[in-house]
Amino acid sequence: MMNVDLQNGSRSYLFLIAGAGALGGLLFGYDTAVINGAVGFLQSHFRLSDAQSGWSVSCLIVGAMLGTVAGGPLSDRFGRKTLLFASALLFAVSGLFTAMSADFSQFVLSRIIGGIAIGSVSVVSPLYIAEVSPGKVRGQLVSLYQLAIVTGILVVFFINYLIEQQGSAHWNVIYGWRWMFASLTLPSILLVIMSLLIPESPRWLMMKKRMVEAHKTLELVGGTAEADRGVREIEESMREESGGIAELFTTAYKRPLVIGVLLAILCQFCGINAIMYFAGKIFTSGGATVAASFRETVIVGLVNLIFTFVAIWLVDRTGRRSLLITGSLIQGIALFTVGTALKLHIGGVLLLLPILTFVAAFASGMGPIPWVVISEIFPTKIRGSAMALATVILWGSDFVVAQTFPMLQSSIGLTYTFWLYSLCSFIGLIVSWKLVVETKGRTLEEIETSWHPRVKIPAGKGV
Repeated sequence: MMNVDLQNGSRSYLFLIAGAGALGGLLFGYDTAVINGAVGFLQSHFRLSDAQSGWSVSCLIVGAMLGTVAGGPLSDRFGRKTLLFASALLFAVSGLFTAMSADFSQFVLSRIIGGIAIGSVSVVSPLYIAEVSPGKVRGQLVSLYQLAIVTGILVVFFINYLIEQQGSAHWNVIYGWRWMFASLTLPSILLVIMSLLIPESPRWLMMKKRMVEAHKTLELVGGTAEADRGVREIEESMREESGGIAELFTTAYKRPLVIGVLLAILCQFCGINAIMYFAGKIFTSGGATVAASFRETVIVGLVNLIFTFVAIWLVDRTGRRSLLITGSLIQGIALFTVGTALKLHIGGVLLLLPILTFVAAFASGMGPIPWVVISEIFPTKIRGSAMALATVILWGSDFVVAQTFPMLQSSIGLTYTFWLYSLCSFIGLIVSWKLVVETKGRTLEEIETSWHPRVKIPAGKGV
């Protein structure tokens, strides 16, 4: 272990363990987006219908919902670190089995295994980071998770592009897509190693009455005084909690539950994953060649990454709520413009620009911020289960988008599909403005206390 000043803690150590937790996000992004480059070749290889093409994408999300449902309770029982390790193993198994699939049924089963890993890390990675981070930098560190997701997306878009260039269209239909999925094993092995090296969450250790270990971890990241204060606050909050998920449905926690659920739905119904999963099809519909669509998809991933840095820079400065409001507004306008361009049969740069604008707005608002908010607003003892509930709703919403996009494209057309996503973005704007409260700079225990009826929170003003 590196040398750490126990009086003041170590910022570099904090970023190291938070980065290890965020590596789960990189695998999340990598595994969800690898299908973008492969789906066209899969459709030819297995001779898939539109519904099957949607299922080749959305089957992963079924696994993710299963992983999310199990991930929260398992992380509460066995620990955040243990679940990260198990998820890393599942990622590696899924990548290899998918690459070796002999038929479509084997492909689907292998992707469901990968989805279970994704669902698990979608709960445990932001949860782990939130629980090891001091309040003043927690927003930035949890946003590292979203940064890791978009980094994984960009990396796999680039890897897909390189693989697609290695052979003819026929070679890609037979072999290329297999190499795309097989490439997942390398970052999976890295997460296996890192998950063995990081400490357990101090808040989970406190739940298990392992006070000395919890204090040690808090001391390493924040110093002795911060550790003493953190232990006291966690103990006080845990004494006040019943410890059951049923508590979420009481008066005190009704509002955070509504906020978490609505953000989970709306961050998907804006259609971001229609682009992340089917960008190649969208660009070829606008007149691009297959090779050009791969290049434009890499540009989408690059913009996604750049503007996630913007979110990380702003989340603890301007706050969560303002980023959600601004991002949702720009998203709505950009998506309406995309639909209009497609209606007028406009392609090339004039189609790419509004898509990039939408991706930029999402990456700096509705992309990372719901993860931050959901990781902050629930009580400590049931945070894992509560995040699982919100996150499984997010995955269910993602499933709807992934499964319906090819069918919407065939039935109502891309124009009306993107106008529908635009409407959902404007609904997200209203929800962010009317319901979401500001949590920047507050400890998790302060946020939890604020939901009780005795503490009044002015609408839209934050805590």
